[in-house]
Amino acid sequence: MTAAEEQVIHIVDELSEAQRERDEYRDALQHLQADFENYRKRVLKSSEDAAIRSAGDVVVKLLPVLDAFDLALAHFSQSTTEESAALIQSRALLLDTLSKDGLERIDAVGAEFDPQVHDAVAHVEGDGDNQVIDEVLRAGYRWKGTVLRPAMVRVKG
Repeated sequence: MTAAEEQVIHIVDELSEAQRERDEYRDALQHLQADFENYRKRVLKSSEDAAIRSAGDVVVKLLPVLDAFDLALAHFSQSTTEESAALIQSRALLLDTLSKDGLERIDAVGAEFDPQVHDAVAHVEGDGDNQVIDEVLRAGYRWKGTVLRPAMVRVKG
C-alpha cells in the first residue's frame, strides 16, 4: 500500500470518527432540548398552579362576605327599598365577578348527596333509598374545579 492510499484511509477514518462525534453531539443536544422543554412546561404549570392556589386563598377569605350577603338577601327578600336593591346588586356583582374568574356555587337543592361537595349536618326521613339535598344551610364553593368549602346541607332519604 502506498503512502497516498494510507493517507486516504487515514482521512476516511478521521471523517467517520468526526461524523460519529457529530451524531453523538446532535443526540445529546436533542436530549438537552427535550429536557429543557419538559422543564419549561413543568415550571409554567407549577407557576399557574401557584397562581390558582393564591387566588383561591383570597376567595376563601371572601366567603364570609358572600355568606353575609346571603343572610342579608334572605332578610331583605321581601323588601323593596333602595337599600335592599343596592344590596342585591352588590351581591350579584361580586358573585358575577368571581364566577367569571372560576368560582362556582354549590347549592343545588334536590341534587344527589355527594360527600365530596356536601357536608351533611342534618338528616330527615325520605321515601327512597337515594339521599338528596333537602335544604342548603350554607352554600359551598368550588374554585376552578377544586372544592374550597363544601355546602352545609340537610339530607333527605
